Amino acid sequence: MGKKQLALRLGEMVLVLLGISFITFCLVMLAPGDPVRQMIAGNEDIVVSQIEIDALRHELGLDKPFLFQYLDWLGRVLHGNFGYSFMMKKPVLEALMGGLPATLILALASTVFMLVFSIPLGIYTAVKKNSWFDYLVRGFSFLGVSVPNFWMGLMLLWIFALKLGMLPIVGGSISLENLILPMVTLGVVMTSKYTRQVRAAVLEELNQDYVMGARARGFSESHILWKEVLPNALLPLVTLLGLAFGSLLGGAAVVEIVFSWPGLGYMVVEAITYRDFQTVQAIVLWIAFMYMVINLVVDLSYRHLDPRLRKGGR
Repeated sequence: MGKKQLALRLGEMVLVLLGISFITFCLVMLAPGDPVRQMIAGNEDIVVSQIEIDALRHELGLDKPFLFQYLDWLGRVLHGNFGYSFMMKKPVLEALMGGLPATLILALASTVFMLVFSIPLGIYTAVKKNSWFDYLVRGFSFLGVSVPNFWMGLMLLWIFALKLGMLPIVGGSISLENLILPMVTLGVVMTSKYTRQVRAAVLEELNQDYVMGARARGFSESHILWKEVLPNALLPLVTLLGLAFGSLLGGAAVVEIVFSWPGLGYMVVEAITYRDFQTVQAIVLWIAFMYMVINLVVDLSYRHLDPRLRKGGR
């Protein structure tokens, strides 16, 4: 990717982020409930006078026309000010940075879990196509894809925390004990999907003409698999890996809620419940930004994974 193409992609990212910010702001403004009342009273049954409500609404600029509210908010965001989270009693950016480490740890752990199991299983089932092991792995992967995250998480909690007492039932903090069950829950589902994708990519390459040519020239099956097939199967797999990791960085909300894992997914659900719209907008922008950055990194990696793209660029 040349400098001109990179500048074009960065410009597209800026436009997309502006569009997402505007749509998010619109949806937040259309959401039911009064954030000013929620900010003053919280979840307590406190009687608030209309004068106090109007004064705070004027202070926050919520009595201005919609477009002016959006432009004011966008101007603050461009200066690094995402507002104040009344739910957590701190600036939104500080709250976002506080929940980011938990999400990063869970995303990295789940991705490593997925890679450790899905790549060997996908390659082996492709090589041993239609064997009993292939059918067994395909059956388990089908079950893993079909089972909802929350159900699997609850079952793991019931077995390993409630019945066996091996792991804590309630999380709430970043620790190895609290990480195991949410990592396995996300990892099993992702492994089920990625194993099927690895198998399909390797099978597609094994059926190509160059594989037949390599066999005719007397190359060993291991050489064909590791030196010829896998490098060509990498491109679609890297794309899928980037999308999977991006979704995890956005916060696996359901799993984080089930295990009380203090990440961004847990935070955004709580923010929606408390009508903390400043926090919701910031997390949505973060998710969109991370998806685009990961897609850009994946596109840049193509030139290093496929020599044909480097030659075509020149």
